[in-house]
Amino acid sequence: MPRFAAIGLDHRHIYDLTQDLMDAGAECVGYNPDTTDPRVLAGFRKRFPQVPQSETQRLLDEPSIDFVVIAARPCDRADLAIAAMQRGKDVMVDKPGITTFEQLTAVERTVHETGRIWSICIGRLASPAVQEALRVVRSGELGRLVHTTSLAPHRLNRALRPSWFFDTPAYGGIINDIGVHSIDQFLAFADADDAEIVSCTIGAFGTEPAGFEDFSELVLATPSLRGYIRLDWFTPDGLPTWGDGRFFVVGTEGTLELRKNLDIEGREGTDHMFIANRTTTRYVDCSRLPVTYFRNFLHDVASRTETAMPQRQVFNVCRLALQAQAQATRYTARRS
Repeated sequence: MPRFAAIGLDHRHIYDLTQDLMDAGAECVGYNPDTTDPRVLAGFRKRFPQVPQSETQRLLDEPSIDFVVIAARPCDRADLAIAAMQRGKDVMVDKPGITTFEQLTAVERTVHETGRIWSICIGRLASPAVQEALRVVRSGELGRLVHTTSLAPHRLNRALRPSWFFDTPAYGGIINDIGVHSIDQFLAFADADDAEIVSCTIGAFGTEPAGFEDFSELVLATPSLRGYIRLDWFTPDGLPTWGDGRFFVVGTEGTLELRKNLDIEGREGTDHMFIANRTTTRYVDCSRLPVTYFRNFLHDVASRTETAMPQRQVFNVCRLALQAQAQATRYTARRS
């Protein structure tokens, strides 16, 4: 059974990462209690009371641990990942895996030098609806793809956010942070390794503190596909989930829509898919379909393969997010 440790308990995503890996067949044998948010640590201890705590260096130096899972402050994740890989361990990191070009270069160099795996748990990989939509698209049912639209609103949940959440250098900016999901998703549907950034904007339209990046738009393109992406932190409190994530695909012979988190005023649950083709329409409940990312990652750790996500694609997604973040046109709200 693969053995892993959790390091960097600064984001609540560590709960799902740990649980999903355990459900896939791995054993969590330790965690580092250092945190910038004591509430995250308390939640981890409540969910995993059987897992012992230990110092980071001791976990990194323990030869029986195969890999580590990291959900530290985004700006700290690269250094922790590099330290783990240099000690012979593979890495699964919460998004974003890096916050600067320098960090990306250092991680790439370490991967090449050590032969270890550096994987980011990006939304597409853990979404049964997106995986099923990819299957439908690749079956040819929608014809040749023409355009995709990704809407990725998020709830701010200000009371739950640590101070670093509002510090741009700490999280890398809105595109680098939450836009990385949609960039990866576009590349997957385009079946491409890279894309052109046609345009990108970032807005600070009213969320305190002043200057916090709460809105962004991107247009990406490959030789055969264009895609629009909208990101924001404006999910209203009345919505019964953290965001009404939606994804639209237009093909020459059909269309597809995903309602990832809810079917507003409709069916209960998550992972709803709606398809219209040349002859009919249909609804698909994807919520019970399997998610294979965590099982594939464990297979890659054991077999030194790249079935969860090709390493080159991980780097390309990060690079595109950093490039879009750097070159975006900035807008701020006019205050009366």
